[in-house]
Formats: sequence, C-alpha cells, structure tokens
Amino acid sequence: MLTAKSLFQEIIDDDESFQLFCSIAASGEAQGGWENARIAALVAPGMRDLGPKITRHGADEDKHGRIFHALMRKRGLDPVPVPPDTDYTMLLERRGIGLAHDKLRRDEPLTERDIVVYLAHSRVTEERAAAQMQLLVRHFGDHPDLGKAIRMICDDEDNHLAYCHEELLRLNYEGYGRLIQSVLRDSALAEIQVYRDVSLAVMRHMGRILRWPKAKAATLAAGIHGVYAYERAVGWHKMVDLRMPERRDALGGPVAPVHAF
Repeated sequence: MLTAKSLFQEIIDDDESFQLFCSIAASGEAQGGWENARIAALVAPGMRDLGPKITRHGADEDKHGRIFHALMRKRGLDPVPVPPDTDYTMLLERRGIGLAHDKLRRDEPLTERDIVVYLAHSRVTEERAAAQMQLLVRHFGDHPDLGKAIRMICDDEDNHLAYCHEELLRLNYEGYGRLIQSVLRDSALAEIQVYRDVSLAVMRHMGRILRWPKAKAATLAAGIHGVYAYERAVGWHKMVDLRMPERRDALGGPVAPVHAF
C-alpha cells in the first residue's frame, strides 16, 4: 500500500534518492539562514528588539543545513546540485513572496513594512515546515539514524512557528493588522502553488532515480494535485490564522548545539 511512510522509507533506503532529498533540504535551510542573517543585520531601526530573535531564527536554519550534511556524510555521500524546479525558496521569491534577495544584499536598513512582510511570509512557510517535520517524526522519530536529527529540527520548526504567531499578534495590536492579513493571504495562496509545483518536481526526480512505474508516478501526482485542490479551496485559511502560541518567547534563548548523528 502506498503511504507517506512507505514512500519516504523508499527514498531514504536508496543512497541516490536520499542524497538528493538531503541536498534539497540543506540548500533550503542554508538560504533561510542567509536571509535571516541579512534581515537581522538590516532590521528596521524601530524594530531592533526583534534583531536577536531573527538572528536565532537564521542560526537554527543554518544548524538544520549542517544536520542534513551530517546525515549525508554518515552514509559517505556528498551534496549534489539542487534541480531549479525543486528550489522552494527561490520559486517563492520569483512570485514576489517575502523579501527579495537584491534588497537583502544592499546595506540599506529595512523598513517596518519589510519586517512585517518577513514575519508574515515566515508564518506561512513555517506552517508548512512544522507540518512536514511532525509527519516525519510521527513515522521516523525512532529511526536509528534519522530519529534524533528530525526530532531536533521538528522542535525548532515548532519554535519558529510560535515566534511568528506571537510577533505578528503583537504587531497586529500595534496597528499593522490590515497589512499583516493582506501579506498572509497573498503568501499563502502563492505558497500552496509553489509547494504543489515543487512536490511534483521532487516526485519526478525521485521517480527517475527509483524507477517508479508510470502508474505509481501518476498516483502520486494525482495525490499532490488533490492536496492542492483542497488547500486552494479551504486549507489555506489555516496558514493565515493567528493565535497566541503555548510556547511564548520561543526564540528568546540560545541556539541548541548540534550533536553528532
């Protein structure tokens, strides 16, 4: 029976598909780490109190990238180039979601609006990341090689999502509510399309590596389109809701160290 667990098991059991999976994940985390580091360096003067939390956000993502590289090294694998059609972060940027890399490369302070855009964009993408990691922990949290790594990353993603909720609610009370809701909606609708496209691309690459029969590939593609249809109709609303998290000040402390995996 084709399930999320059986599919991922097949991917991690094969060196080439595992290598591609980890390379894609590591690249995305590294991009996120760089973006957050630049945002922290350029944070709007009126929002400098957020600087340490943005820095922590980026440091966590850098840590995740190192974890995926460590998982590859443990199996004697090197990173491989990431196919452009699987580059989630850059595909979102091309749709105008989040802060453009050109803006972040300049040594000009960001505006308060830019910081709201960053937090709203992060709230949407961290919803996806947290859900994906929770799924992996549910199925592979006790895996002898992957379990410790994915549990650590999952905990961090939960922290990131809590941080976005808390800071956006604070900014909402400070008068940014209309902007927050507009950016959240635009980000969510773009993200579900990019996620669909990236998911289809990843499955195509994995199917080639693992030599999936056409029927299996077609079934997976249909499932991805089905998820998109649901999210386009109603699922995106979950990505724009704001609620006070149980974890308060989730990024207020130091980065947890990376242990050997």
